[in-house]
Amino acid sequence: MSTHPDRVPAADCADVVLRLFEFVDNETGPLDRARIEAHLDECGPCLAEYERDLLVKALVRRACACQQAPDTLRSQILTRITTTVTFVEPRQEHG
Repeated sequence: MSTHPDRVPAADCADVVLRLFEFVDNETGPLDRARIEAHLDECGPCLAEYERDLLVKALVRRACACQQAPDTLRSQILTRITTTVTFVEPRQEHG
């Protein structure tokens, strides 16, 4: 697969397959998204993998649609998502 000057840099199959879940969940940046889309337009095996990931996501959504996570689990997840840990090292005085 060659890179054209007027197009985004090409992605290889290994990179695309590793990033498909991010792509499916719309968690890729614009450049990565364009690279993956361009690759999927040209690569049948990766496109099949992408379609399989979409199917798995749809099946999980449908299977879990009627069940909600217990309140304690939801609370723990939200706490972990919103918690920020900051480490501050004490400043050493040189003298």
